Amino acid sequence: MTGIGGGARPEEPHLSDLHLRLRAELGRIDEQLRALLTAMDRLQSLLEAVVAISREVELPAVLQRIVTTAMELVGARYGALGVLDESGEHLAQFITAGLSEQQRAALAGTGFPRGLGVLGHLIHHPEPLRVDHIQTHPASVGFPPGHPRMHTLLGVAISVRGEVYGDLYLTERRDGKPFDAHDEGVLVALAGAAGIAIENVRLFERVRAGAEQFQRLLLPTLPDLRPFTAAAVYRPAAEPSRLGGDWYDAVPLPGNVVAVVIGDVVGHDIRAAAAMASVRNMLRALLFEGGGTPGAVLAQLDRTLHAITDNPVTTTTLARIEPDGPGWRLRWSSAGHVPPLLITPGHEAEYLFVEPGLPLGVDCEQPRPDHSRFVPPGATLVFFTDGLIERPDRSIDASLDDLTGLATAYADLPLQEFVQALADHHPSDGHDDMAVLALRVPPA
Repeated sequence: MTGIGGGARPEEPHLSDLHLRLRAELGRIDEQLRALLTAMDRLQSLLEAVVAISREVELPAVLQRIVTTAMELVGARYGALGVLDESGEHLAQFITAGLSEQQRAALAGTGFPRGLGVLGHLIHHPEPLRVDHIQTHPASVGFPPGHPRMHTLLGVAISVRGEVYGDLYLTERRDGKPFDAHDEGVLVALAGAAGIAIENVRLFERVRAGAEQFQRLLLPTLPDLRPFTAAAVYRPAAEPSRLGGDWYDAVPLPGNVVAVVIGDVVGHDIRAAAAMASVRNMLRALLFEGGGTPGAVLAQLDRTLHAITDNPVTTTTLARIEPDGPGWRLRWSSAGHVPPLLITPGHEAEYLFVEPGLPLGVDCEQPRPDHSRFVPPGATLVFFTDGLIERPDRSIDASLDDLTGLATAYADLPLQEFVQALADHHPSDGHDDMAVLALRVPPA
């Protein structure tokens, strides 16, 4: 058909062609959206993985978490992290994940890799390594007997402060495909975060070790208390600071008398630890002055602290054990502290419940009542802080019952082993520091 001017009229696109082009364009957009969503999911997973790794505060847990997280992000069947020794030439540790119990049993006598073969290649050439066929790689030396067959490998180095700390290895994608560039990018990003997490944990461990050493230096070495025997143990909290206000002390006094104290300054920081030291030293001075009954000494201590310090609130129990006929007499006063536990030679246990009184630092004008109890020869007195028994999900009564069972079960142990057993098997959740002091009175 011709137009008005006699020329040929352009042919209009057919409707079906437009439809095909539109479907192709929509398909392309759909693929791009799917790729974008996949990338966003991977980024979100990577962020969540970094957060999860950074929450760990123990190095073995961090290293294991790095391996399992890498496997989850990439969909790998097996994973491992090789930690280099000081020379940087050989593996000092090899953390694995994904092996079944049977596979681990088959490799039990093999020992961890020495850093040869493809693993050694990554040690000496710390660039990302992606291998589709391990056996054909020039550095491959095969697998030891009992090792599961692996074909693909993805490895990246983990650096801490610019030095290679170790290498992260993944093998065998669960979908059977070789590792791709996206997998490599995710693993490189994770390795960067892992290096920061490892360094943070190492710094934290140094701080924690220093804090724990500082705390222990503030606590006394128990003196010779003959005719009594005594033992004590202190355990820091599982919290990061590892500083706290728990303390114990024992002071021999004339006439076969011994004074025992257990206490807890509120707080979990260096201020609490410093306050604990000042309270302990003031109390020692008052005891050596012969300040009277435990209640009178605590009252004087409270007034002194109120006058010259701004210390936090403190709970404590002060006790005197002195001869009384065929046995011994316990005289004590409590300032808001948990009761001591009395264990007789016949393994009968009893908490010495009394009105606990106000903690130190609340109202120094309140009276401090004294309490008295006969203690049979050969009995054991256990003084402890609430960190030994407290946990948010259980009542104090239930934890005290658990502690009674532990104390009677271990009562025949030598005293140092006895307090260690209580600290090892304590019924608390470990969120607070704990101190235990046990005193065994002489037999008749």
